[in-house]
Amino acid sequence: MLDREKTALIVVDIQGNLAQAMSEKELLFENVEKIIRGVQVFGIPVLVTEQVKLGPTIPALARYLEGVKPIVKDSFSCCGDERFMKELTALNRRQILMTGIEAHVCAYQTTMDLLEKGYEVHLVADAVSSRTIRNREIGIQKLKDSGAILTSTEMALFELLKTAGDPKFKEIFKIVK
Repeated sequence: MLDREKTALIVVDIQGNLAQAMSEKELLFENVEKIIRGVQVFGIPVLVTEQVKLGPTIPALARYLEGVKPIVKDSFSCCGDERFMKELTALNRRQILMTGIEAHVCAYQTTMDLLEKGYEVHLVADAVSSRTIRNREIGIQKLKDSGAILTSTEMALFELLKTAGDPKFKEIFKIVK
């Protein structure tokens, strides 16, 4: 189970023209927005990456990331970037909510590296995508087979909430409805 004190959110490379080429992009953007807003309700830290030369994080998401400085990287795996690893390690959180693009490239390679480093990675399956549905499906399946835990946006947020009696229930409910 996800724990607010042990969890961090990673948003991988949802930027520029690449983001616009994703299959089911509207659903992707909607769910990533919900997970960002939801984890912020809980005070959970967010790391955002941008692949070099692809432009900034799309405005629809950047507006919810005020104060979060994107980590620009050239490696497909975020773990190949020294600044990313330094910031992740400093958070001292071992449960990762993984979102982003592409499910079979950067999100995939980052998740594989995090699993190898002993992190518990919860792949938010409705908040990752690829340019083709088939590549998305293959990426998700391979990550599941490798030990990533599949979840969804709502499932993760309600797992973090734990109970309808939590004072944050109304805020989370407004986000997911």
